[in-house]
Amino acid sequence: HLEGDRAFEAVFVTPPAPVNAGLGPLFNNASCAGCHIRDGRGMPVKGQMLVRVSLPLGYSKPHQEQETIFESHPEASVTLGNAPPVPGIGTQIQDQAIYGHQPEAEVEISWQTSSGQYADGTTYELRSPVAQITLANGNPLPSEVLTSLRIPTPVFGRGLLEAIADETILALADPEDSNKDGISGRPNMVWDTTAQKVVLGRFGHKANIPNLLQQAASAYVNDMGVTNPLFPEKDGSGDIDDRTLKTATFYTQTLAVPARTMVEDPTVKRGEKLFQQANCAACHVAELRTANHAIPALAHQKIHPYSDLLLHDMGPELADRRPDFMATGTEWRTPPLWGLGLTQTVLPYSGYLHDGRARTLAEAILWHGGEAAQARENFKKMPQSDRDALVRFLNSL
Repeated sequence: HLEGDRAFEAVFVTPPAPVNAGLGPLFNNASCAGCHIRDGRGMPVKGQMLVRVSLPLGYSKPHQEQETIFESHPEASVTLGNAPPVPGIGTQIQDQAIYGHQPEAEVEISWQTSSGQYADGTTYELRSPVAQITLANGNPLPSEVLTSLRIPTPVFGRGLLEAIADETILALADPEDSNKDGISGRPNMVWDTTAQKVVLGRFGHKANIPNLLQQAASAYVNDMGVTNPLFPEKDGSGDIDDRTLKTATFYTQTLAVPARTMVEDPTVKRGEKLFQQANCAACHVAELRTANHAIPALAHQKIHPYSDLLLHDMGPELADRRPDFMATGTEWRTPPLWGLGLTQTVLPYSGYLHDGRARTLAEAILWHGGEAAQARENFKKMPQSDRDALVRFLNSL
């Protein structure tokens, strides 16, 4: 675990170098910890905000350019399904480069605001990001390219999520809403590059990653330009070896979840009841159990992630309109809520939701739409004291 922690903190530099060589030539950050500061949630700022990109399914280009598409995709062993890579970019814009190279694009974020009010007349303001993306040649990113802004998620507790049996997650799915509660969670089925087959996805904002080894390998090659055993150079070589990749993975597998606080607080207890009454728990499932895992400490545990790890339609306001395997442009994985109360302690001004648009937990709730629209309306109708109690409960997790 400690060796993995050192790998997670390691800052990569340009080759050749005796230690941590391999940065770039294109990248977003120089270390795992550079995005996941203190293992926590990120902010919507340069170096942490990522832009995932792809072409619309069926979009055709000349044969020669089609070949360029796959040459520019660092995860070439992953079958992408409905998210073809963009020529010259791949599936993620790398907005930094080492000396002698140009970043793929410059990403500038501006914010547009909207206002509303609760049932009791209290007003609120929401914001959403608008990305202006300029390619290295000075041209804007072509309009046909689909984009999705993403901020880093916390890295603790992931091994426990990995240890949940597929059957447990699939049993929570209700794609046809057979119980008529308005909630229709669906699994994402994604490509496992090690197993060379389609399996259940459970990590990433759209559950587009099957396991933590592939997530670590993907982050190394996309975020830092560091090739590795899963995603090597064309000749099969890599910037890091198998041990480094696996120890960094082990670190995220074994990083413990922060303990809950204020468990006996009367307001917290009332907020938990309100959370249930508003039907938030239909997606944010409080209790799950892990199954077998190669790391014994993760196996057969009762855990409280407050997630079903399924995809849910969150409505047009949160839509990125970019599909990802089985996930549509309006669907997102239910993010685990454990550790939520320490977010601002770990990194002040961290953002909530996939792109960091929400500055507070109340704002995050107010952005919920689609399947969660009724839960949002239930929250908006609550008096101030109940809204505060529900947020206090969330801050106890």
